Amino acid sequence: QVQLEESGGGLVQPGGSLRLSCTVSGRIFSIDRMGWYRQVPGKQRELVASITVDGSEDYADSVKGRFTISRDDAKKTTYLQMNSLKPEDTAVYYCKAGGTYFEGTYYYPAGTYDDWGQGTQVTVSS
Repeated sequence: QVQLEESGGGLVQPGGSLRLSCTVSGRIFSIDRMGWYRQVPGKQRELVASITVDGSEDYADSVKGRFTISRDDAKKTTYLQMNSLKPEDTAVYYCKAGGTYFEGTYYYPAGTYDDWGQGTQVTVSS
């Protein structure tokens, strides 16, 4: 019932910036939390940043002061603005969203979802 589509990854030089976007679609009743994670080969996926429906933000220590997460509820989209990028930021970045969905023509929460996007590669290299 729910799909997440990411965009905005690519190759950037150290010190550069990128903005990732993730749009949630489907039978969405609510998007309670959205977040960005990243993973490099051989390591566990780690939280980069998250934001709740009331706007509370959380960041990994390694990105504080450089990355900013935001959300546009009208567009059902979350953004990750990444500045002062470092080679160690290189990873596949995944969007995650959780909330409730509706079914059929009745607009009320029928169940919960907690889904991932397909991932987008970010490479920081000179």
